[in-house]
Amino acid sequence: MSASPSEPQTENWSSRMTFIMASVGFAVGLGNIWRFPYIVGENGGGAFVLIYLACAFGIGVPLVMSEWAIGRRASHAASASGSFRELAIEQGKSTHWGQVGGVAVIAVFMLMLFYTTIAGWTLDYFVRAISGSFTGIDATGSKAVYDGLLESPWRMAFWHSIVVLLTVLIIRRGIHAGIEKAVNVLIPCLFICLMVMVVYGASVGKIGAALSFLFTPDFSQISGETVLIALGQAFFSIGVAMATMVTYGSYLPRSISIPKNACIVVAADTGVALLAGIAIFPLVFAYGLEPEAGPGLVFQTLPIVFGGLPGGQVFAGIFFLLLIAATITSCIGNFEPVVAWTAERLNMTRHKAAAVAGLAMWAIGLTSVLSFNLWSDFHPLDAIPLLADKTIYDNFDYITANLLLPIGGFLTAVFVGWRVSSDAVREELGMTDGVLFKLYRTLLRYVTPAAIAYIFITTFTG
Repeated sequence: MSASPSEPQTENWSSRMTFIMASVGFAVGLGNIWRFPYIVGENGGGAFVLIYLACAFGIGVPLVMSEWAIGRRASHAASASGSFRELAIEQGKSTHWGQVGGVAVIAVFMLMLFYTTIAGWTLDYFVRAISGSFTGIDATGSKAVYDGLLESPWRMAFWHSIVVLLTVLIIRRGIHAGIEKAVNVLIPCLFICLMVMVVYGASVGKIGAALSFLFTPDFSQISGETVLIALGQAFFSIGVAMATMVTYGSYLPRSISIPKNACIVVAADTGVALLAGIAIFPLVFAYGLEPEAGPGLVFQTLPIVFGGLPGGQVFAGIFFLLLIAATITSCIGNFEPVVAWTAERLNMTRHKAAAVAGLAMWAIGLTSVLSFNLWSDFHPLDAIPLLADKTIYDNFDYITANLLLPIGGFLTAVFVGWRVSSDAVREELGMTDGVLFKLYRTLLRYVTPAAIAYIFITTFTG
């Protein structure tokens, strides 16, 4: 935005399609392509997928709808905290509800402090893939590459810096010239690369075994812990309680349907996760590898697979290009609410706010980089039992995922479900007082808070 900070928010999404692509780009990230496949592998395959789908649509859709509604209702306040506060004033409620948006901004900023580190890995691996470093690589060589990356503070700091710089340069240009132009390139690139990998996996791998693993439910594998993991994966993958959906909603024209597009975004996010599994598992089964290989599945196991397959160098490059597109679009979405909050609170232009927030993110994010090597034995919060033996990176991850996001999601559901009038919510969503609205209201008032509370309580009681 080129307008001064004191002027009302005037920049909106130029079209429904760019809004959808920006929202999908934010939601789709490493959680879909890196984390989802190995989480499925660790939790029994098809039965886990069914539970995940129920959680994504039963909990994710109502929360996305609510966050967009909050943002659009208070569209002159671009920051999440401002949107919560303005809506609370409109409804005659305490302005302290604005702090819910503040918690979400803190959460997404903390997430960026470690997410840029992992995003940097994708850039490093892409360069290695196209240079042929994975050709003929074995398990020992793959582990050496991975360990070598983590043990090099300069290498990790370089890629972290590149990710931050790219994100700042895109965000500072605003909605139309920055975010929309970026997602118009990156999202098609992401889907093209993903489909190429699906076709490649089906051609050279064991597609039948992969499809059976992903879509044949074995409910004997399901336990309370499995449901909890599916709930958490759906909640965090979609990206609720991170302030981004509220901020994106503040740029949303009234002509765009919130309920319809919430379903589209959640379906696209889930579809990418499933396609990632269809792309990866045929290769895993073709090599006789274990699908529950954990976080090392992408960064240690797949380079070995690509190294021994026909055209492996080319397709390894395509795969890690896919990861880059996913991480950069997520970084854009994560950083936008931080910049909006900085501009609003410090009365800055977007350019200055992006520079200030970006510098803070880069400097503090270096502590995550160092926690893998030079500061790997530094555990700053040992005095707190839950955070004992955790590095700086681990603390950022744990506090964000297990504390701030569940609290923010719970309070958002309570605020929209119980403190905002039914008429105001129905008007903003463009829904009649029919079965679908009553279902949405029931999910938001009862199911969503109970599910999030279950995640939170189970996390801290073991």
